[in-house]
Amino acid sequence: MGAFVDEADPLSRVDYIVAAELDGKPSESRIYLGAPLALVDLEREFSGQLSIEEKVAWDDAADAVVARRSERLGAIVLRESPIRDPDPEPVAAALLDRVRRVGVGGLPWTDGARRIRERIRFLHRLDQGWPDVSDIALLDSLSEWLGPAVRGIRRWDDLGRVDLAQLMLARLSWERRAALDTLAPTHIQVPSGSRIAIDYANPEAPVLAVRLQEVFGWTETPRVGGGVVPLTLHLLSPARRPVQVTRDLASFWRTTYFEVRKDLKGRYPKHRWPDDPLQASASRRPR
Repeated sequence: MGAFVDEADPLSRVDYIVAAELDGKPSESRIYLGAPLALVDLEREFSGQLSIEEKVAWDDAADAVVARRSERLGAIVLRESPIRDPDPEPVAAALLDRVRRVGVGGLPWTDGARRIRERIRFLHRLDQGWPDVSDIALLDSLSEWLGPAVRGIRRWDDLGRVDLAQLMLARLSWERRAALDTLAPTHIQVPSGSRIAIDYANPEAPVLAVRLQEVFGWTETPRVGGGVVPLTLHLLSPARRPVQVTRDLASFWRTTYFEVRKDLKGRYPKHRWPDDPLQASASRRPR
């Protein structure tokens, strides 16, 4: 419950009051009779009941871990001061608790770190021997893989200094680290000579988005995962808009290509749309 005195009452200008008589209202009681109490007298009279508490916790307002030392009489905080050099263990624990509340996706992943994680997740789906880097698995092992890297960090913004890409690679053995680029390459060279990035965001169906005219002459769908998984090809128009999605390039050339070609010839008449795409040369400059 709370208690108050009128602003005109001299008691309103002191820090501590012995309240002897109140009106008994449950939320905010008016103090009818009270006496001022100096802090030094309070500490002398209640010396046996005073306690020192050190607390390390996440502060949403500061967006950081805050460490404070407080002197208390029960629920009353008499003094409070920051701890300049708190124990790094509870600081790291408070920061990791914040990560658990936000979720692994809330960490400052760079594009490179995100792509490495997606490639490992793709290979884990094919072979359980690869580490599980899903959100659930990373949260369950947060103290193990992220804990050592955040020692000394107190502010959320400073998490950008953590090399998440290296932390993902550190979960691989040397053998698997060497196999990563072979089984889940970052790029693939298409018939035009361009090296196109592979998108592993969906571990069940990695995507290669490439302009249709850059894959003329390509007879088979490229595969990753040691030749197990065909790439999902997003074949793009000259304006880089999807015109066809396929995992069977050979079937596309035999059937759907001629319908797509008719539409593209109408929209892009100055571009080259051969009758026989398997014999045509691919080009980075389709016009």
